[in-house]
Amino acid sequence: MTIQWFPGHMAKARREVTEKLKLVDIIFELVDARIPYSSRNPMIDEIIQHKPRLVLLNKADMADREVTKQWIAFFKEKGIRALAINSQAGEGMKEIVQASHEILKEKLDRLRAKGVRPRAIRAMIVGIPNAGKSTLINRLAKKNIAKTGNTPGVTKAQQWIKVGKELELLDTPGILWPKFEDQEVGMKLAITGAIKDTLLNLQDLTVYSLRFLEKAYPERLKERYQLDNLPDDVVAIFDHIGKLRGCLMGGGLIDYDKVAELVIREIRLEKFGPLSFERPQDMQIEENNV
Repeated sequence: MTIQWFPGHMAKARREVTEKLKLVDIIFELVDARIPYSSRNPMIDEIIQHKPRLVLLNKADMADREVTKQWIAFFKEKGIRALAINSQAGEGMKEIVQASHEILKEKLDRLRAKGVRPRAIRAMIVGIPNAGKSTLINRLAKKNIAKTGNTPGVTKAQQWIKVGKELELLDTPGILWPKFEDQEVGMKLAITGAIKDTLLNLQDLTVYSLRFLEKAYPERLKERYQLDNLPDDVVAIFDHIGKLRGCLMGGGLIDYDKVAELVIREIRLEKFGPLSFERPQDMQIEENNV
């Protein structure tokens, strides 16, 4: 299964972000807590350069809590502050403002020493589509300002959104597209719903998902589908699930498409519990790529 990326969109997003950098004090880099590496734009460091940054691991309620802690520690080792948040439920919103003040403390102290009255911190949120940018903006602002949905919205005019007296968000597109020449990154984005299912072969995605669950969460997989053991042949797992759940065609044959739809749906509905699809120690992360 080949999943493509869009260089035209990438170039436009990069240009928009670069133009607005000088207007803000800090960048909020929004990633999916279930796939913190795969849901980053690989050019983000090059684009924002030395601008202060706060990484926000959104949808943390859907991710494995222990693995999320590992990611926060990983970013800390790289000198980057990271927070686990759930913008849908509004969890972690106060910590964002507090962390921003801590990251910018030296700059704010210098301004105070010069007699400059502190103003609200100005921030811009960047992230790939579906990371939850609009939901986060609305939660921080405590009102529906940004359009939410599964596709990036169009911002017609630049505007500052006030978050209390301490923070202002620059409402620019700020959308960076994923560049996934590594097809495994594409698979992870697909599992978490960042890519439309119509673009995918769901059977391929299900094979990848089952193999992942076998390795990372074998007991959850066995419990969910009443498996005494995990057969080496993934087709045998498809067959077992098909018979167990009644995903059958005429003559009692297994309907593999229905099995695939079932497994992917149950992963997304958290029937296996919170899942993290990548861990820092499993990723071949180059030093200069974070």
